[in-house]
Amino acid sequence: MQLTKTEEELMNHLWKLEKAFMKDLLEAYPEPKPATTTVATLLKRMTDKKFISYELFGNSREYFPLVKKKDYFSKHVNSLIKTFFNDSASQFASFFTKETDLTKEELEDLRNIIDKELKNK
Repeated sequence: MQLTKTEEELMNHLWKLEKAFMKDLLEAYPEPKPATTTVATLLKRMTDKKFISYELFGNSREYFPLVKKKDYFSKHVNSLIKTFFNDSASQFASFFTKETDLTKEELEDLRNIIDKELKNK
């Protein structure tokens, strides 16, 4: 299951806050803030999709993520690699390093990450 762009935006606020009431989530948005009813609808859909849950405190709900940000984006990157790069991580890496505006320092950081992973294998 996947989140829509607006659900992802809300989920990013929730990942950052870790736990939040509706008012906390609304405050996390920049101006112009979405309507309370819009956020309530998104929260309901995300609860139905099992991305979030909540704990009741009287009439208030404190929401929290059920899916970790790393797991969510890892799944999407792997799907992207499978769909657009013939399930080849090296094709993805080649595209990523050539077609993005990475600085020399960022490329060196990537090399260090790869070297570290190679030592661990």
